[in-house]
Amino acid sequence: MKVPLAVVIGILLCIAAGSFADVVPHSLFSDNMVLQRDLSIPVWGKAQNGEKVTVEFCGQTVSTTAHNGMWFVRLTPEPAGGPFTMKIVGSNAIELKNVMVGDVWLCGGQSNMQFGLKESIGGDIAAEGADKDQLRLFTVPVKVSNSPQYTIDSAWQISNKATAEGFSAVGYYFGRYLKTHQKVPIGLINCCCGATSAEAWMSKDMLQADKRFADAYLAPDYKPGWFPLVPMIFYNGMINAVVPYGIKGAIWYQGESNAGGAYLYRDLFPAMVKGWREKWGEGDIPFYYVQLAPFEASKHGPEPGDSNWAELREAQLLALKKISNSGMAVITDVGNATDIHPKDKQPVGERLALLSLKQDYGQKVECYSPVYKSVKHDGEKLVVRFDNAYAGLKTSGSAPKGFAVAGVDGKYQWAEAEIKGKDSVAVWSASVPNPVSVRYGWADCPSLNLFNSAGLPASPFRTDSLPILTQPK
Repeated sequence: MKVPLAVVIGILLCIAAGSFADVVPHSLFSDNMVLQRDLSIPVWGKAQNGEKVTVEFCGQTVSTTAHNGMWFVRLTPEPAGGPFTMKIVGSNAIELKNVMVGDVWLCGGQSNMQFGLKESIGGDIAAEGADKDQLRLFTVPVKVSNSPQYTIDSAWQISNKATAEGFSAVGYYFGRYLKTHQKVPIGLINCCCGATSAEAWMSKDMLQADKRFADAYLAPDYKPGWFPLVPMIFYNGMINAVVPYGIKGAIWYQGESNAGGAYLYRDLFPAMVKGWREKWGEGDIPFYYVQLAPFEASKHGPEPGDSNWAELREAQLLALKKISNSGMAVITDVGNATDIHPKDKQPVGERLALLSLKQDYGQKVECYSPVYKSVKHDGEKLVVRFDNAYAGLKTSGSAPKGFAVAGVDGKYQWAEAEIKGKDSVAVWSASVPNPVSVRYGWADCPSLNLFNSAGLPASPFRTDSLPILTQPK
């Protein structure tokens, strides 16, 4: 039977009207979700203008009235626990089941954060053991937009083989390690995309806050050339839709797409973190990030030289002093000279988790990599002192490698090195009788072997960006 067009249109209008009248929570509020403990709990969604919406959770009842098609309430903080049920009532009633209260972490960055568990070394075994009821996963679909978006087509899932295989490997290993050492539910929100630059994850007001950023990225004639580098589009399309869902903090693995612009990244990256924190309005939430892994050894000759990737690692090292409540995982030992996506993701996620266990959960763990502290003359040698040596510096088998020294002419030569005492390394070169500066791991793909007693690799650094040492007498 042929249905008249007018009837079809009428049916569609009725369906649309009914759908609009229904109270619909944002998709972050679904079965199996994790809500952030010990913070006020924002809950929001859509409803018809003027409709009363009531949210019931853990003995709390909060009501509001929808305005401009949206509703928003805040519940008072709850301790960790579950499972619970959340009820949302308007013209219709919705029950969200198997809800946990624990710690929620945002996993952001580019392809090395997006890299799936199944593809990582040991990922197939990890996925087989991924049945963990109190570890919950949420993936924000990749979406770009020139204007802020507010919806996400996704839902929370319980960790198991099927759901974990395609989830961020770094994120999964981070969450699994936390869950192993903390008796609270863990929620992970995967919000990342390959090849993206930091400015693509910043809002317009974040970029406008600094004239250098505005001049670089908001000029009318700015043409990034490749869409993942377009400013704001991933903040608008993905991050904006997550704000202000309650989170404990964020982990971040990005920087490859900003190599070549390291000097601006020194301030751009901290500005992004500051901007995110302001958007969430939860204070200086923890922010842990990964220093770039080694890559592209073939680009370098036999002599020490300049390196865009080393400059980016330096910018990430400097960010430790610019970003409060932060930490950096050094991974110079798990890179791949021929693959920008090194597959050994378990150490990466677990090193991020160690930082959190120390700083957020108060556990007595050794979590920091050795970082440059000072340098002094000792005859024709330079003695570099490191922070975070713990029980002492060590190498994997041979003398420390990856050091280079230069005289006042600034020409670097490879240096010999030896560990001195607990926290220092002496470096020298017969070709540089009066060294004034030292570099360590200063290459796109350095081959390094210096660790602390916790097995954490030392961060690359250089001293020639500091005042030149006085010539030894």
